[in-house]
Amino acid sequence: MKPIVTWIVAADGTRARVFENRGPGKGLRPVPGLSFDQPHLKAQDIVTDKPGRAFSSVGHGRSAIEPHTDPVDHEEEIFARMIAHILEAKWNDHSFDRLIIAAEPAALGKIRRVLCPAVDRAVMGELQRDLTNVPLPAIASHFDNMLAL
Repeated sequence: MKPIVTWIVAADGTRARVFENRGPGKGLRPVPGLSFDQPHLKAQDIVTDKPGRAFSSVGHGRSAIEPHTDPVDHEEEIFARMIAHILEAKWNDHSFDRLIIAAEPAALGKIRRVLCPAVDRAVMGELQRDLTNVPLPAIASHFDNMLAL
C-alpha cells in the first residue's frame, strides 16, 4: 500500500523550506531542492529611484508621488506566487497527498490566496508561526497534534 505523503511548508515572506512525512513513525525529512531563500530587502533597497513629482493644480507647489503598493509587500506576494506554482507542479506530479502550511500570519494569508483549488483542498492544517529558522529536530514537535511522526 502506498504511504500517504504529507508535505509541510515552513515559510515567511522571503524564505521557505519543505519537509516530508511518509507515514506514522517516519519522522520529517527535508525535500531535496525545495528550500528557498530570497534576500530580505527593505523598501529603500527595492525602490532605488526617487519618487516622481507632481505639480499642484493651484499655485507653484510640488509634491512627491507615493507608490500605490508597498514594495516589500509586493516582493512577498511574488514569492508567495512562486511557492504556490511550485506546489501546484509537485501536486500534479503526485509528489504529495496532503499539505500543512506553517507561516507567520501575513505570509500564510498570501500563500493561501494564490494556491490553486486542488492544492488548497490538499491543505489539512495550518500553523500561524514562522518556523523557517527552527532546526529540523525541533520542527517535528510543532506538528505532533496533526501528524503521527
